[in-house]
Amino acid sequence: MILLDPDDVVLHRTGSGPPLVLLHCLGVDHRVWNFALELAQDFTLISYDLPGHGETPVPKRAYRVEDLSLQLARLLQRHGIDRAHVAGISLGGLVAQHFAAHHRDLIDRLVLIDTTPRYSDEMRMMWDRRAATARKEGVGPLVEDVMHAWFTDAFLAADPPAARYARARLKSTPADGYALACEALAAADLQADAARIRAPTLVVCGDGDTASFRDSARWFTANIKGARLEWLANGRHVGMLEHPDRTVALLRDFLRRVGRGQ
Repeated sequence: MILLDPDDVVLHRTGSGPPLVLLHCLGVDHRVWNFALELAQDFTLISYDLPGHGETPVPKRAYRVEDLSLQLARLLQRHGIDRAHVAGISLGGLVAQHFAAHHRDLIDRLVLIDTTPRYSDEMRMMWDRRAATARKEGVGPLVEDVMHAWFTDAFLAADPPAARYARARLKSTPADGYALACEALAAADLQADAARIRAPTLVVCGDGDTASFRDSARWFTANIKGARLEWLANGRHVGMLEHPDRTVALLRDFLRRVGRGQ
């Protein structure tokens, strides 16, 4: 039995050129990547909603990051995509890591944004608390704390469309969908996978993200052969929405280097 059925997923494709899979973070959906649509001039952008988010139904039972990675592999195979670049932020970054380590024949280049191979014990307990809160009270009570972790105070005060989108999506995420993803994050431990990654890798992290994510960014560059690290100045956990032009430039520069090495 397939735990996470690819048939449950609506695949969104736009543009032309080499495929680029874009994986979203917890509590939003594939539209978090709309800021990068100009990359469709150079790449075929592929995105979808992770389980219990957006258009994808809430799974009937618990899953792991490994299951999300296998779901991605089956999606690509089902849609006739032999190889792709893969970029993921936070939760999406954990999926991308595992995919790059265990489905190496399907990936060209890897981009890891504000993510980690394993959460600290303190953060694992935080994910368990968030899951319990979501199931008991819904996602609503968690939203403002999440927004302040994701964005700078100045960005939130300006209340641009990206901030309004993130807040609205968080509030509308199904409680069980959010809780199951929290539990998958709490259980994830991908540290052993780094040595298996052969894809050229770009690591991007907001310089104002929490210390644990900044430490993880440095860890990736030390443990994934040839990985390159770029900091997003004045960015927190979802700094890519606060600094879209810089993020797009980093992605375009890195992904265009095919055949030219790192």
